Amino acid sequence: MLSGFATCPGLFYATPAADGILSRIRIPGGIISSQQCRAIADIAEQHGGNYLDVTNRANLQVREISTGINAEVLKHLQDMGLGSRNSVVDHIRNIMTSPTAGIDPQELIDTRPFVQSWDNYIAAHPALSELSAKFSVCFDGGGIIQVCDRLNDILFAAVLVDGNVYFRLYLSVGAKGQPPSNTGILLTPEQCLPMLTALAEVYLAHTDTTNKRRLRLLELLNTLGCDNYLQKVQQHLPFPLLCSETGKDLTPQPPSLSSRRCVNVGKGEEFSPLLAGEGLGERSDTKYQHIGIHPQRQQGLFYIGVVLPLGRLQSKQMKGLADLAAKYGSGTLRLTPWQNLLITDISQQWVGNVQSEITFLGLDSSATNIKSALVACSGNRGCASSATDTKSHALALAEYLETRVTLDCPVNIHFSGCEKSCAQHSKSDITLLGVSIEDHSETVEGYHVYVGDSTQKFGRQIYQYVTFAELPALIERMLDVYKLQRLNLNETFREFSNRCAIAQLKL
Repeated sequence: MLSGFATCPGLFYATPAADGILSRIRIPGGIISSQQCRAIADIAEQHGGNYLDVTNRANLQVREISTGINAEVLKHLQDMGLGSRNSVVDHIRNIMTSPTAGIDPQELIDTRPFVQSWDNYIAAHPALSELSAKFSVCFDGGGIIQVCDRLNDILFAAVLVDGNVYFRLYLSVGAKGQPPSNTGILLTPEQCLPMLTALAEVYLAHTDTTNKRRLRLLELLNTLGCDNYLQKVQQHLPFPLLCSETGKDLTPQPPSLSSRRCVNVGKGEEFSPLLAGEGLGERSDTKYQHIGIHPQRQQGLFYIGVVLPLGRLQSKQMKGLADLAAKYGSGTLRLTPWQNLLITDISQQWVGNVQSEITFLGLDSSATNIKSALVACSGNRGCASSATDTKSHALALAEYLETRVTLDCPVNIHFSGCEKSCAQHSKSDITLLGVSIEDHSETVEGYHVYVGDSTQKFGRQIYQYVTFAELPALIERMLDVYKLQRLNLNETFREFSNRCAIAQLKL
């Protein structure tokens, strides 16, 4: 059953890494049962490094595997619903949706059935094994916790059209690393799966499946042209594609922070309704609003967003959280694309107990914890491409800042050991890009420092070749400048850094 090594790991496609064999387990929609959690934790204890990593696609990774996991164990995991039931398609990227799908008080539609339908379709059609392993699909239900800004080949973003729920289709086109772009096409919920199958069929018909390196969908769309591609897709569909008159935009334009939009197709006008608190001093960045205690749409139930330092859980912590979910919730955990997790369906009377037990496990559920938005790739301990020991450096920075800077909202700090930016593809508030620095005939580890938005991949560069020894104090000064000079308490670090000159940020 184990198919040897592959460049994109799966449960049945192991990949060699600097720290041993890497196995990645697809968790469609990020939802995993307590029983499955315990089984994966056992694998990490028996075969790996005794820890698990949550990835930026809400997968789970087992690292430091010294010998391959045997077929009997893999079959046991497969029988438990882990990985695809069809091993030949298990390498295809995980299907993404909001971690609060079905419980978000403001969502337009529960996207979990769409995730399950597409996952079932992939498993039932082994010909889709010829898709690029990076063929990625995302469903956004238009709630408070959105995933529409994540990098995916195909995005279905829920919108309201004359009081009815549709999905707006976004495709990855243009420059690499840009969010998917609005095609102007509106789909009913029932049309999403046929649209996905047609998009996949056209891809397979126009790519060389004998070539080991499959074209990304973005590359194919750029080659054929998006309009031409969609015309070919139309030939595979039993219904005409509806194009909204609100404007088709095939330049890299992600959905706004509120994909929950009302569209009046007849007048060609679009407007955003006020969301809860919008215009009343709330922050525009919703990325980390899942951390902490939050009411669900189900009366009397709450979920708790748990901070996982750098997305990593010790096996015993995973088992402890699985026990909490079974005892106080619905027996499931939800992994997030921000490398944290949720415990859901907790009755109000038990919220305090769950919080206490999370703390007992050595974890935290505070959004102001510097680690809530701290991201790092595997670093040079786990990847030969990395110039720096990113994970150790990130934890050391967090330890330094925790006693010196008090945050009142998350600041996303991203350590990347090389240009590939594996741990976080979207732009962060502060990006630290690992570099080697020659210092008096000695090579030391250091970073280039970037902030905010710009046309550059990582943002605006404000410092070069900062040694790690210098870095913590420098980041402390940057955060202090932000807290002192922001316009008000609701101005995010991203907003602050975008409006400030580089000289001001360096003060």
